[in-house]
Amino acid sequence: MSITVEQVDYEKKTVLRHLIELYNYDFSEFTNDDVNEFGLYDYKYLDNYWNEPHRFPFFIKVNDKYAGFALVRKIKKDNSSDNYYSMAEFFIMKKYRGMGVGRISAINLFEKFKGNWEVSVITENKPAQTFWEKIISKYSYTENKNEGGDTIFSFKITD
Repeated sequence: MSITVEQVDYEKKTVLRHLIELYNYDFSEFTNDDVNEFGLYDYKYLDNYWNEPHRFPFFIKVNDKYAGFALVRKIKKDNSSDNYYSMAEFFIMKKYRGMGVGRISAINLFEKFKGNWEVSVITENKPAQTFWEKIISKYSYTENKNEGGDTIFSFKITD
């Protein structure tokens, strides 16, 4: 099984948009979100991944077939050197879950962007909590809660 993580070219934005719809459908189990008047969940930040220099969209593929995606952001704090990377969105299609695809892809992205990281997981999403705890336990990390009660894993990737 070949697992690859590749940056999304602008020409493939529509493919990413479709995968995000699948992600939002799965995620609605935890957020109770509804589709809009066009029958779509939509993702209002999608265009920003080609308009802002600190956003990075990736496809996750298994044997050259789409298996998911990851959206990474570099958060730059004003007047601070406490910049960090954030896993804004991460999705593996159900068909590919439990096969190591998510683990390999997440580690690939962490290694690609060395430095401080934060991964936030909503409280209701217990499978994601378990997934990220397993992945991030390989690093020295801290676990905190934000105002909404979501878990935030903070860690650093070094050379």
